[in-house]
Amino acid sequence: MQTNILLESGTNELEIVEFFLDEIEIDGTSYRGYYGVNVAKVLEIIRMPTVTELPESGHSCILGAFNLRSQVIPLVDLSMWLGKHREENEPPKVIVTEFNNVCTAFQVSGVNRIHRISWEEVEPPSSYVANLSNQSITGVVKINDRIIFLLDLERIVANLNPDLALKLDDAIDWSDGEQRRALITDDSGLIREMLTDLMEKANFQVEAHNNGREAWDRLQQLKTLSEQNQRQLTDYVQVVVSDIEMPAMDGHSLCKSIKEDPVLKQLPVVLFSSIITDKLRHKGEAVGADLQVSKPEVTLLAQRAITLIDERRQQKSA
Repeated sequence: MQTNILLESGTNELEIVEFFLDEIEIDGTSYRGYYGVNVAKVLEIIRMPTVTELPESGHSCILGAFNLRSQVIPLVDLSMWLGKHREENEPPKVIVTEFNNVCTAFQVSGVNRIHRISWEEVEPPSSYVANLSNQSITGVVKINDRIIFLLDLERIVANLNPDLALKLDDAIDWSDGEQRRALITDDSGLIREMLTDLMEKANFQVEAHNNGREAWDRLQQLKTLSEQNQRQLTDYVQVVVSDIEMPAMDGHSLCKSIKEDPVLKQLPVVLFSSIITDKLRHKGEAVGADLQVSKPEVTLLAQRAITLIDERRQQKSA
């Protein structure tokens, strides 16, 4: 199964691959759980390949690795990661993904179909659901008669491979005497906290939001505030850093809205996401993004954000 459906940018839509895990409950009863992942992260869906064990893989849910067109890809047992016992009613399927510029495969019980939905239909998980899933669920979608949980695959992979976590180059001297102002938005609480902390270390004053809708509402407030006080918008915010995949309003739609606003369009917008790849970069360009940086490159993000802010200031004074 190839996944190559493309959506127009800025429509606030996404396509998810719906899959399922057949599980055995503690009391011995069977249960089928439904999950989803953004099509933009899926390279292909294949039958169970021949897997070679990895020495010292570090986690029991890593089943090993397999060769796919000369690329060695690790395979993660998703049921095991979620703390569930998979019931094998049929041969399992494998979802091969690419994000954060890394390929990872996930073993699942089966795959149903692709759904096209609006980000407005995606609800954030309750704290109870988030805790039950080891903080691995980023959204909840109700389709027909069932609930589909959108999985935070980045969190899973970052836990299995700490090298993929966000980090800032401490060898760089970030203190040039000026503190710049950034508005950031990301639906992952963990990413939001880490990004805020790292950007503050890079001498940014940070205001963080949970999704694009919250960020858009706040930008409207700041625009009104600057007009009422007869001050420059940049006295309140100088750069917007946005994830792409977010409930309510995604990063592409947020960027498009900013660039279509006669006042807010002066702000540089940086898309900071795990799904920025060469084949998907055109989507950010289509909505006018000034820069696109793949997670977890926080150092590059901070450096380029500073450059964008300084360039805008020079253009204004010229």
